[in-house]
Amino acid sequence: MTQQIKYKRVLLKLSGESLMGSDPFGINHDTIVQTVGEIAEIVKMGVQVGIVVGGGNIFRGVSAQAGSMDRATADYMGMMATVMNALALKDAFETLGIKARVQSALSMQQIAETYARPKAIQYLEEGKVVIFAAGTGNPFFTTDTAAALRGAEMNCDVMLKATNVDGVYTADPKKDPSATRYETITFDEALNKNLKVMDATAFALCRERKLNIVVFGIAKQGSLKRVITGEDEGTLVHC
Repeated sequence: MTQQIKYKRVLLKLSGESLMGSDPFGINHDTIVQTVGEIAEIVKMGVQVGIVVGGGNIFRGVSAQAGSMDRATADYMGMMATVMNALALKDAFETLGIKARVQSALSMQQIAETYARPKAIQYLEEGKVVIFAAGTGNPFFTTDTAAALRGAEMNCDVMLKATNVDGVYTADPKKDPSATRYETITFDEALNKNLKVMDATAFALCRERKLNIVVFGIAKQGSLKRVITGEDEGTLVHC
């Protein structure tokens, strides 16, 4: 029996750190295989998937790593780190027989297509996974903002934010054992309670475009599929 899917086209935001596994930096082979396997499962169900990936596992512009480096220069380095992650994801997808394309907001024609909205939408409609690399192509904007932007441009049904916590909580569950997970919460409630769902620019764009967000834990086996089929997984942030 075919399972009913709640979302036909999604934008999945993956942090670079989610690819590290237990390693201190870089890409952990077992972790990326597990993550891509979870995504491949929903692709085979007929879900159209766009991915924005961060680069924090390799280089983060806003960190001690960057030191006294010019902020714009550090951000461009971070964008190039996301391209490395995107290529690793593409390779992992193709190993599983899933067709994937990398589109970069920075021109790198030898290794990735330059971002073009009509082509990206065409790929999604063809059932290919589209991995959006290099953020927005501009310094001072996070990959959260890039995800919100691409999600809006691709006319996605929802933005899925994969984190190391299985939803949005009343407090930090690592520090407060009594913290409880919200099943659903509105954008206004999240703002009023000062819940850090994502950075303010990305959050405002999702709210303006009425692009709902599901925050969930990517490391939890089957969690992505449960989100797609509308089960109680993660936290839905809605208008």
